[in-house]
Amino acid sequence: MSSILIADSGSTKTDWCLLTNNKKPVRFKTQGINPYLQKAEDITYILETELQWDKKKHGADKIVFYGAGAGNEAKQKELSAILHKYFAIKKTEVSSDMMAAARAMCGTEKGIVCILGTGSNSCYFDGKKIKEQQPSLGYIAGDEGSGNHMGKKVLQYYAYRTFDTELRMAFELYFGNDLPQILNKLYREPFPNRYLAGFVKLLAENRGHFMVENIIEDCLNDFFQTHILKYRQSWKQPLHFTGSVAYMFRDVIEELCHQYELTCGNITQSPMEGLIKYHKAMQ
Repeated sequence: MSSILIADSGSTKTDWCLLTNNKKPVRFKTQGINPYLQKAEDITYILETELQWDKKKHGADKIVFYGAGAGNEAKQKELSAILHKYFAIKKTEVSSDMMAAARAMCGTEKGIVCILGTGSNSCYFDGKKIKEQQPSLGYIAGDEGSGNHMGKKVLQYYAYRTFDTELRMAFELYFGNDLPQILNKLYREPFPNRYLAGFVKLLAENRGHFMVENIIEDCLNDFFQTHILKYRQSWKQPLHFTGSVAYMFRDVIEELCHQYELTCGNITQSPMEGLIKYHKAMQ
């Protein structure tokens, strides 16, 4: 009986799923694993303390790990070695989170695939391979349309006193009013991208306010302008979106697709359901 352990890791969290023939999938969760942001010992510590894999109870024949920061060969080899050592499983495949989204959203069909979560990314998928991809400049220089991008705007609007009284009070209720402490967390503590993405809570819970709607639409429009409209296939193939931000603000994405006369495909919170379907079909 063959079994496969699938992992889909973003910057904030990792969804794990063990697929075994004719059995119900077994799911796990850990924090995000990113070889660009974490050392080998940090990744191993996450596996040991959060996943707590029972080799006897949850044996697997193969691991397929999809992750943010796992897009180049060097990082794939590095992460593969960590996984092989921890799980003691010979068959280990590491691919980018972009490939996870492409397989989950398109299966074996063509399409433009977009990730909008803590970070952002996009590609054109031809049904087998990622054929074209806009560069991803990461949380400092890129991530248009992401939680990180929107969080920066929220912080700027608060700190620069652009928000009206209502939104300033909402910000302080959620995050406090100690700006030096906020900046300390941003510049002195690990994972500033996750911290910034946390400010999206203000947007999600204050929909309808014109400043909130402006931030959401401006950031998502930046993603369309910077990435989606650069693919000539955008006017021929459907656009698929996955990620927490995409799902949270799917109404704005649908409206932007309409404005640009593009075909909006599926919008999901996570690619895992699609990955389960894809790998079941491949077994």
